[in-house]
Amino acid sequence: MGAEKAAKGVASYSEKPIPVARRAKATRLIAQLVADRQVIVHAPDEAQVVEWRRVIDFAKRHGLVPSGKRVEKFRMFNRTRDLQISLLDGPHPNSGRHTPEDGPQVPVPVQLRSPHPVVVALRDDEGRLVMPAAPRLRALRVFQGLAAEAVRRGHRVEERPVPDRYRSRGYSYNGRYTPPSYSRREGELDLVVDDFRYTVTIKQESPQAADPERSEKLVLELGYSRSNRRRQWADRKRWVLEDVLGAALQEVESRAVEDAQRKLDEERAKEERKAHWQEAVTAVKQQAVQDQLAHVLSEQAAQWKEVAALREYCEALERRIGEAVGAEEPEVASAREWLTWARNHIDSIDPLRRLPRVPTPREPKPEDLKPYLTGWSPYGPESHSGWGNS
Repeated sequence: MGAEKAAKGVASYSEKPIPVARRAKATRLIAQLVADRQVIVHAPDEAQVVEWRRVIDFAKRHGLVPSGKRVEKFRMFNRTRDLQISLLDGPHPNSGRHTPEDGPQVPVPVQLRSPHPVVVALRDDEGRLVMPAAPRLRALRVFQGLAAEAVRRGHRVEERPVPDRYRSRGYSYNGRYTPPSYSRREGELDLVVDDFRYTVTIKQESPQAADPERSEKLVLELGYSRSNRRRQWADRKRWVLEDVLGAALQEVESRAVEDAQRKLDEERAKEERKAHWQEAVTAVKQQAVQDQLAHVLSEQAAQWKEVAALREYCEALERRIGEAVGAEEPEVASAREWLTWARNHIDSIDPLRRLPRVPTPREPKPEDLKPYLTGWSPYGPESHSGWGNS
């Protein structure tokens, strides 16, 4: 059939223009990712996002991604919603093509000797990790293996801090406060990777199970992530918790990479918002100043019109006084006195009595800028009054 198509000059799917162009684009993308580990597509529209998704899918389907690596895409949180494409180690955490024990192995001690201070605190706290002695000791050994490996990799292991708001409502065992929202059945420690804190919890998977074997199974959990990553590992037929600590620690480190990039993106977005806000405020300040000058000009023009009308009135009054033949002298004298005062007053309020100067505008206050700003608050780029797209 293929020979017949070739003979008839019919191109196969892979030879058609779109797949050929997509293969070329996917090949260039992977080459750049191998070199730089990351590609940023600035301000993509929806059509571009769809096209890049298809290119990445093409690279995955046709084996262009290097062995042991994976490609992930992520819309950044900056103003232009850039598309970040990264080449990461290992398969995707939610992929069904790998199992937790595929990760690097972490040694777990057979006996709890010279444990980490955090593990010691858990061991000595009767109010935490409440379970039968055998699974409790095993949980502590798992924690010790995880803590030792984390420290070896340069991370910190710390007790989970108890917020002050819980201390007045918490209950105490051996002088140690436990927030009322925490479960006594759980043990926790915090892994701090590049200043990002991740809580690791170990507990019985089915503490109420009647079957002793089932009730002693342990589960390790991480908190939820913003990218819906894997967060739970448990004893199974194919592996036990000791076998998957490497995968769990690798997940923590992957989250730290993501969170560092997210923090960078958010800081960049914050700086961009600040720059756009400052640009908007500067523009409206200039507009507010121009409006101040325009208001002064309108007032001067209105005053000039009033002066012109008053001068015209004085001329009419003077003519009327000249026509007042036979009027009483006191009455005429009073009218002349009033005319003199009026002309002096008019001279004092005439805006053109001297050459006018450019007024000195006052610095606009935030309240003055409100009518001019669209989508922004006059009090700062992060104000709840609005983050705009001005």
